Amino acid sequence: MIKCETELRCGSKRVAVSCAIPKTAIWKPPFSGSRAALECAVILSLLKQRRRRRLRARPFPKEWLKLVQHHVVFFRRLSGGDRAELLGHIQVFLAEKRFEGCGGFAITDEVRVTIAAQACLLLLHRETDYFPGLLTILVYPLTYMAEEKRQIGEHVWQEGTVGRLGETGRRMGSLVLAWGAVKHGAADPSDAKNVVLHEFAHQLDYENHAGDGVPALETSEEQLAWSEVMRWEFASLRAADEGGIPTLLDRISRGVLRAATCVARLSPKSIRGTAKVFSTGSSRIFC
Repeated sequence: MIKCETELRCGSKRVAVSCAIPKTAIWKPPFSGSRAALECAVILSLLKQRRRRRLRARPFPKEWLKLVQHHVVFFRRLSGGDRAELLGHIQVFLAEKRFEGCGGFAITDEVRVTIAAQACLLLLHRETDYFPGLLTILVYPLTYMAEEKRQIGEHVWQEGTVGRLGETGRRMGSLVLAWGAVKHGAADPSDAKNVVLHEFAHQLDYENHAGDGVPALETSEEQLAWSEVMRWEFASLRAADEGGIPTLLDRISRGVLRAATCVARLSPKSIRGTAKVFSTGSSRIFC
């Protein structure tokens, strides 16, 4: 966290303002070394925080609440405090993210609210900048087809068309979902195959500007601790798989375990690196 103090003018009055801003929430201009650029970044962050506080404080629309209660099963399992926090996050999320329908699919409040409720579950009890690298959510009605190149050997690549339920990327600025999979994940959290949690976990991973399985953390000590734990757990998954020992992922993900790039078969063999462990584990643990 960065503690900031500044003074805002309102007509002839001056108001002192102080706050704590998450490091990930500060916009960094190209010439961030100058004092003017730093002050600009701080002011923009203050204004963004104030706008978000107002959005979270608004009464949650009754029609939206009905949609959450009807479509998102895990909502009823949350405590009263967690429900209130989640609804506030949903209002900020929907105010800042753009939705587009693909393949003739029409975006409705049902689509927007159902996706937002699941994505914002990942934001509970933490300082958040609301997936800052994500601008647009693209939604297909069902599984969509995409061209893919896959390395199957040291110097061998395979090209083809594959079906996908969702995908995102560090430099995409967008996230793609299949509405059929979104509804299924929201309605049946016990199957632990939630495509929204999986893809948005990738977005959390990208907050430190890398796809390394390490989300944005405050200190270098936290980053080191996270990396060590993930590295050890990933090695344990590999060893368990080679030894034929069942793991949590095996038990939970038995069934439909194959769908495109990111919603792939969830045995340790197919989890390539700690980034995949992070997104896969998130979609399992939060269910």
